[in-house]
Amino acid sequence: MSPHEIPRSVPRTENDALIEAAVMSTEPNLLEPGKVYGWMTPAGRVEKIDLTGDQYRDHPKRKTGTVTVRDVESFGQYWDKHADGDFAEVYADIDNDRVTAVLDAHGSAVPGWHSHHLVYTLRRTDAWKTWTAADGRLMGQVEFAELLEARLPDIAEPDGADLLELAQTFQATTNVSFKSGTLLANGERELVYSEQIEASGGRGRKLTIPKGITLMIAPYEDAAPMPLTGRFRYRIHEGSLRLGFVLDRPAEVLADAFDMVVGKVETRIGVDVMRGVPA
Repeated sequence: MSPHEIPRSVPRTENDALIEAAVMSTEPNLLEPGKVYGWMTPAGRVEKIDLTGDQYRDHPKRKTGTVTVRDVESFGQYWDKHADGDFAEVYADIDNDRVTAVLDAHGSAVPGWHSHHLVYTLRRTDAWKTWTAADGRLMGQVEFAELLEARLPDIAEPDGADLLELAQTFQATTNVSFKSGTLLANGERELVYSEQIEASGGRGRKLTIPKGITLMIAPYEDAAPMPLTGRFRYRIHEGSLRLGFVLDRPAEVLADAFDMVVGKVETRIGVDVMRGVPA
């Protein structure tokens, strides 16, 4: 129905014919967007036309929607353009690796709509995901060696060359029988294994595993590399060797990295970030 037309709320009857004819003969009026119009029908019912919606405007009445960015600088750029003084606030949620700005939150004296959000979802690095996925899991010698070789740049200690040599040894000793392990004075583990030369016997050898490992990795893409330590673990079962490591307090390292990124956000936008989730 065109806003210039008068709705026919009551069917044409003999008694109402003259009234309806008079109404229809009236010149149409142009309705103004942004207002609500109402009138009483001949049947006594109230009709209305609501022209307050955004579809009747050249521009929306207010900003709405959720924008997601991938780094601190992009967060800052959108904030600079859309944050509105007393009505903008920011929350950091470590459980979801997320920083959220509510750009139309409640002001100190005037309530806000809470419908315009800026979300920065922190992305964990491949290095962090790879090492934490392997945390506490015992692997076969080849799988463990491949992990060390693939992520060698992440390892600060032991020396890369020594660890590469150890990885190559793991790959070369898959057809041997491991006998026992001894804890050395420096904390390293010495494993004894034998290579079967003939059916009657074998030649005994030793393999030394370092006490621990120190990684230097960035948990998040916007964070700086941080030290993450771990301890090597092994298990010998029926001559077969399985290896792995246990990381020391990875959750604390992740929390420190999250705080580092949140600090960058605070510096970029000049606003203190609250810990929590917006309503």
